[in-house]
Amino acid sequence: MGNILRSAYLRTKAVEYLWTFLHIPYFWGGDDPMAGFDCSGLVIRILQAVGRLSRGFDTTADGLWKKYSRHEVRKGYAGCLVFWFVGDRAVHVEMMIDDLHVIGASGGGSEITSLEKAILRNAFVQMNPVGYRKQAYRIVDPFRELDDE
Repeated sequence: MGNILRSAYLRTKAVEYLWTFLHIPYFWGGDDPMAGFDCSGLVIRILQAVGRLSRGFDTTADGLWKKYSRHEVRKGYAGCLVFWFVGDRAVHVEMMIDDLHVIGASGGGSEITSLEKAILRNAFVQMNPVGYRKQAYRIVDPFRELDDE
């Protein structure tokens, strides 16, 4: 399979898999569909599942930004990652499902460490329009390097 076809296939699989986690509770530091996800835990799970990130890669939104920032794009599409920043540090990440929407573990923060707290804050894996956070964001394509190989 050519690299561009492989990239398109993996991108589609990533978005399909992402949909299966809709409504899972937010959990700070979470990377488990049974216990809950935080933003980077969810994205890492998806990228590892389709082979775009090595197993054992466990980091924050900023770590993901540093890994993929060289693949920044001006306009996103399905499979791209959207990062939001405080200063120069990426503090939140979600994955695009089309050119207008993202799915991510959101609504939480470091104080969300139980299901009860997630319910009170309405924090879970959810779909939103890309601009819902009302702040600047940057987009990268984690599948782009396959196209470049």
